[in-house]
Amino acid sequence: MMKSREIAVLFFTGTRVRYGAEEHMLTLLRELPRTPFRFHMVCPPELAEKVRADLPADVELIELPLTSSSRIKDILDFVKILKTRHIDILHSHMSFSSRFASPIGWACGVRAILETNHVAENWRRGWLKSSNLLDRAFGYFVDFFIAVSEANALYLINRKRLPREKVVVIRNGCDLNRFSAPSEKRFAMRKDMGLQEDTPTLIVPARLELQKGHSVLLDAVPLILREFPRLQVICLGDGGLRRDLEAKVLQLNLQQTVRFLGFQPNLNNWFAMGDVTVLSSFYEGLPLVAIESLAASRAVVATAVDGTPEVVVDGISGKTVPPGQPVALAEAICGLLREPALLEKLGRQGRDLVQREFNQQRQVQQTAALYFSCLGRPTQRLDSKGETSSDAERGTNDERLATQSDKLLAKTAPIGFFI
Repeated sequence: MMKSREIAVLFFTGTRVRYGAEEHMLTLLRELPRTPFRFHMVCPPELAEKVRADLPADVELIELPLTSSSRIKDILDFVKILKTRHIDILHSHMSFSSRFASPIGWACGVRAILETNHVAENWRRGWLKSSNLLDRAFGYFVDFFIAVSEANALYLINRKRLPREKVVVIRNGCDLNRFSAPSEKRFAMRKDMGLQEDTPTLIVPARLELQKGHSVLLDAVPLILREFPRLQVICLGDGGLRRDLEAKVLQLNLQQTVRFLGFQPNLNNWFAMGDVTVLSSFYEGLPLVAIESLAASRAVVATAVDGTPEVVVDGISGKTVPPGQPVALAEAICGLLREPALLEKLGRQGRDLVQREFNQQRQVQQTAALYFSCLGRPTQRLDSKGETSSDAERGTNDERLATQSDKLLAKTAPIGFFI
């Protein structure tokens, strides 16, 4: 009987920065089984430089500039990548990335095309973009849309009006072993930062963009200082609003309280140092940093937007407040800072919640199961090493699928030329 060949999976993103969605991709590329999968990642050079050191050695990293001045060249280069690597599964992350990659993958006869939607795209402006007509049109080329939360799934179905049968929920997860928040890290980092053990410290792990609501948090800080005058706010992330936010810090005379430290790859140590993690976002998908903070037993104060309340459960793993309301945000933060026992309890309960609902193994197993399902293969169970059971008896099915792929390629090759 014919032996089944490897399944070639290509992850694609057009983003140039490294934050939650990119950490999500790295988790899957690290943990998905190597039997029978073979992995590739295509992204712009700027992101490639940021992820190269953390990418497994067996994942091929391919740079694609994606510059508007050379769009035709980008398309032809992407076609070549798909063809020469014999890609079976094209998995794009974020809708704007999928709009570029999915039609090309379809035209090249890629056997399964997936899109993970990481966030509710409330930033969109203009009738064409906000109407989601483009998403529905390009959705024709996508076999399944992966939603990272239940709220994200409802957004795709009700707002974007994508076919319900194409939407699959696979929640974000993290490795609890990486976020154990060892106590010795807290002491050492506080010493390095010039902080006393009892200095109230907020950790804000978010891109410096409008979505994340830093301006609202800065408006809340003077209210918190009335009760906690030694407060420190540590902002971990970079982005287009850095200069504006630094100017606002000066305007509010908060330069002794608020620090901008840029992107930090190892958040575990920062969660260990802090007392409360704060997310003041206007919209989200399912914030991975909230999951990671809870995995580190650090309670979270967050805005109750989109999928955030699924992980930051009010009174269980933290506190939630309405978006855009600095008074409510300040009250929630003060409420936790003045009750250390409650803060510790919420952190403990949060870690238990992550272990039950947002663990990395579940995310990886569900993703692998979807891959197998897309190719018409029986779902395979992963063992403790992340390897799948033998698939030697599935050769006949692979041969049938290969024949179907050849037929599809013959039909779509002319389209690929014009794309």
